[in-house]
Amino acid sequence: MKRLILAAGLILSACSQAAPDQAVFHAEANPSTLAEWNVLKIDRGHLVPTGGSVVYDVSAPLFTDYAHKMRTVYTPQAATVLADGALDFPVGSVLSKTFYYPEREDRVLKTDDQGLGAIDLSAHRIIETRLLVRRDAGWQPVSYVWNASESEARLKRTGAVIALTLSGEARNDPFAYVVPNENQCAGCHVTDMRTKAFHPLGATAPQFQDRGKMVVAGVMRHDAFTPQLDYRDETLPIADRARSYLAANCAHCHQPDGPADTSGLDLRLDAVDERAMGRCKPPIAAGSGTGGHLYSIVPGAPDRSIMTYRMASTAPGAMMPELGRSLAHAEGLALIRGWIAEMDGECGV
Repeated sequence: MKRLILAAGLILSACSQAAPDQAVFHAEANPSTLAEWNVLKIDRGHLVPTGGSVVYDVSAPLFTDYAHKMRTVYTPQAATVLADGALDFPVGSVLSKTFYYPEREDRVLKTDDQGLGAIDLSAHRIIETRLLVRRDAGWQPVSYVWNASESEARLKRTGAVIALTLSGEARNDPFAYVVPNENQCAGCHVTDMRTKAFHPLGATAPQFQDRGKMVVAGVMRHDAFTPQLDYRDETLPIADRARSYLAANCAHCHQPDGPADTSGLDLRLDAVDERAMGRCKPPIAAGSGTGGHLYSIVPGAPDRSIMTYRMASTAPGAMMPELGRSLAHAEGLALIRGWIAEMDGECGV
């Protein structure tokens, strides 16, 4: 059935080739379909960038229930690189992130994300495409959910819950994939509660994997910036990998001005206070989120650390991060456990 639908999609995509190959910026209202932005299109059975959009990958990705991600950036002119590595994109820029899985029959597969620049619709299930749009008022999030036939993605302001089964490593895990609503988007993309302004997390100079390509493509003006380490690279020191993982997956909330500022945790890459990073740090409030443990990190004892307890949990009120996942990230958890296990010292417990 999917092949028949894809064949129809080929006809539709052939018809769409008459449209100008240029992104369409909507300065105010959000159109009802993703196609109206013309940043992605279906071409010969593949979802591909169009309209001047450039595919990019990041060094330290945010975990989202093992979903693969195709990221694109469209900008009318090259962004200025700011002192902290953020990019000052001009009005009219559109970032897209499409979440998808390899699929077999009625299950999605747990495999490594290869950072594809085109998604074969016959072998993958596309779930959603999120946009960040740079308008006069700043960045604004827009979410589109793909239909079952993968022929169209429609605007979804209120989010959605999609039942999936993840297949891998001799086990199947049913889970609820959550498409965030606009307020939940703020949970990650608003990192300063004073301004409450949205900003991109992955489209930054340190996160771009191929920064030279981004310069040549006219996305940013120069690539003279220290890249963030790839926490998946097992040749790197485990402490550096762990810090990069926590910065990518936790620091948008856990920093002095972030939504979780009251926790007192600072997991930014440039944080230097070990206690603020969790070492022998007691929680602000006791409860189910602690798992009965006394400190965020107990050196040498991952099984007595709140951080690993919350990363392993999938229970509401205990799991961390709170948003963006229903499953535990086994590889990320193993990394943080290994890092804590190698720590020397004690907390007096």
